[in-house]
Amino acid sequence: MPVSHQDLFLLSRCAISAAYEAGHYISAKSSDFRQLTDKVVPGGSLASQVVTEVDLASQELILKHLLPTCEWFDLGMLAEEGQADHSRHEKAYFWCVDPLDGTLPFTEGVAGYAVSIALVQKDGTPEIGVIYDPLGQICYHAIRGHGMFRNGIRFERKQAWVPASDQSIRVFIDRSMWADPRFEGFQQDMTAWAKTQGWAGIQVESGAGGAMNACWGLEQAPSCYVKYPKKELGGGSLWDFAATACLYPAWGAVVTDIFGKPLDLNRPDSTFMNVGGLCYATDHEISHWIQEWWKSHSK
Repeated sequence: MPVSHQDLFLLSRCAISAAYEAGHYISAKSSDFRQLTDKVVPGGSLASQVVTEVDLASQELILKHLLPTCEWFDLGMLAEEGQADHSRHEKAYFWCVDPLDGTLPFTEGVAGYAVSIALVQKDGTPEIGVIYDPLGQICYHAIRGHGMFRNGIRFERKQAWVPASDQSIRVFIDRSMWADPRFEGFQQDMTAWAKTQGWAGIQVESGAGGAMNACWGLEQAPSCYVKYPKKELGGGSLWDFAATACLYPAWGAVVTDIFGKPLDLNRPDSTFMNVGGLCYATDHEISHWIQEWWKSHSK
């Protein structure tokens, strides 16, 4: 049975409180942490193998807030640093938690890490999205259909971007994308397309975790965040993208897989997102171009 809007509001407050407490803890530990034995994630990238004591403690703080709601509202739970209990396939809604998205930049002492919490329907629709950036002390949140907020203030988008010859489209990628042999051609083709639209070209940004790549995309529009699909397991996991998949449409932006379909945020056989890739974009034109480019280069 669907939860009411009032229930979603209360649950969003709970998630925000959890994100703030975990984020403040992360900030306090940013220069004083211990990296644990790398976890084994079959098919995962280097970033997905890194875990610190901060990841685990942050998750404990978050679950302290969220677990009571699982009983009160009959919710499932999927958290990165824990064993999946399959409740996400059984309950009408489930929490999807990444206690420290971007552990690699965190260990390097650079920006790009965040707390990510989402409430997702069993069919994969994100209902609540909360991202807290400990370094920037910014909390982004949204409830599906009720707008996006930045530190409690509605975060509005411009009605239209006016192309400028001295401004580039920002293209956010994961570090692993640099090694993909298709990416050089993608850069060249997108640069040429951007110039035909009146922009200076593109500016590629990498180094952050998935949550902050997406949030920085909204802050630095026009932009996109792209991940190619692949046959082998990997490509990030549900908890990396569930919250921002709620933020984007609430802001008026577009989030799909690389084929233009909704993200599969409750994949039955795995938590990985490799099958469809990702296409986050602040504008439909950018999203459409990326999808068409992939269609013509994936054969």
